[in-house]
Order: sequence, then structure tokens, then C-alpha cells
Amino acid sequence: MATVVELKVGLHCDDCIKKILKAIKKIEDIETYNIDTKLNKITVTGNVTTEEVMRVLQKIGKTPSCWEEE
Repeated sequence: MATVVELKVGLHCDDCIKKILKAIKKIEDIETYNIDTKLNKITVTGNVTTEEVMRVLQKIGKTPSCWEEE
């Protein structure tokens, strides 16, 4: 069963986005991922947990927070 993890992360420049993509691609059992630069939103689907994705982003110096629809 695939889980959808949606996180809000500051996406300031192309280098930030490249670092985030590189980190996300290393996570095992992901099926798809998407980065929305307008919303500063990352969506990852697969056999992953929110904590797992947050930990990977924190390791590269990002401060992710849970995405809440406004």
C-alpha cells in the first residue's frame, strides 16, 4: 500500500532543489516524487513514512514541516 507524504520545505534556488531531489532519490521504496516550487511543496509516494522523508531532508539542512491544506 503506497503512502503519500506531503511536506512544506523552503525551495530557494536550483541548488536547493537539486540537493532535495538527490536526497529523495536515495530513499528506498519510493514510487513517485514531485516538487512544486510555487507552493514550496514536496510530494513523495511509496512505502515510506513522513518521518523517514523528514529525516532525509533534515540531513541536508532543510527544515520540513507537514503540509496542511489551507
